[in-house]
Amino acid sequence: MPVLRAAKRAAVADEALIRALYEEHGRALLAYATRLTGDHAAAEDAVQETLVRAWRHPDTLVNGKGSVRGWLLTVTRNIIADRYRAKAARPAEVAEVPAAPPVAADHSDAVVDSMVVLDAMEALSAEHRDVLREIYFRGRSVAEAAETLGVPPGTVKSRSYYALRAMRQTFGGRRAVVGEVAG
Repeated sequence: MPVLRAAKRAAVADEALIRALYEEHGRALLAYATRLTGDHAAAEDAVQETLVRAWRHPDTLVNGKGSVRGWLLTVTRNIIADRYRAKAARPAEVAEVPAAPPVAADHSDAVVDSMVVLDAMEALSAEHRDVLREIYFRGRSVAEAAETLGVPPGTVKSRSYYALRAMRQTFGGRRAVVGEVAG
């Protein structure tokens, strides 16, 4: 039993040592590691690994060859350098290629939109429908549509306005599906 008590006391002492090291040098180690890595999470990992090494080798902390902080900073720098070397030695990661070929675009939405627009167009008067066909589906200007339909440009503008308003009401206030169907 005395051996177990001694081991328990040593573990408590080791924990107290690591706690004291972290309280005294933790901020400086983290700042140093963050400057070296540019990544806070990687810096925290390096500091944690440094403290684990200090816990495993407490005799090196008090060997009389220099300051404790100097030893901790050197170990931190070496850990970060080792990680960079290990990362550089590994081949570059390549994105995984999907086994199945990409799925072709689904045109069902465009077909449904076209059907909805055509139904709304059928609900318009012939004059309004003709104006929308000339301007939006055939891409004519107001002047060209007026000449084709044999009406003044002002009439083309007003019929276009009222036809679009009627279609907006049909779609429940949603905007401009008409221009998208032409393509």
